Amino acid sequence: MDIKPVRLLLGRTDIVDFPKLDLEGIDIKVDTGAYTSSFHSHSIEVVDNTLKCQFLDPKHEKYHKKYFIFKDFTQKKVKSSNGIVETRFTIKTEILIFNKIEEIELTLTERGSMKYPVLLGRKFLSKKFIVDTAKKNLSFKKKLKYNIT
Repeated sequence: MDIKPVRLLLGRTDIVDFPKLDLEGIDIKVDTGAYTSSFHSHSIEVVDNTLKCQFLDPKHEKYHKKYFIFKDFTQKKVKSSNGIVETRFTIKTEILIFNKIEEIELTLTERGSMKYPVLLGRKFLSKKFIVDTAKKNLSFKKKLKYNIT
């Protein structure tokens, strides 16, 4: 008998943490049309096989001037929503969603003009979540419930 894993109900947006990046309360948008997940970043450069970047915009309330350093990264070609293929850096990190830490692969891209700094794509969502576009912040609401004393 095959036991299928329980899939959690996820809304169209949510608020999550990235513990390894020390970033909390980050707005995300679910994008079932995107294969990969992406994080808004800028000042991206590679020096001596080390990736260096900043997350979020200086205008963002959670922004700080910290540079993030990654020794382990790759590059991949990604077709953006406007149909243009671009090469992006990819990192692996952790996301805290529904009070559970999950591994996630993120491409780094300039999303400064977008309302949500993070998009969650199908590669991350697959086999873990069912999306209900009428709902919002389901993981964040559960986090609040568990944090009430």
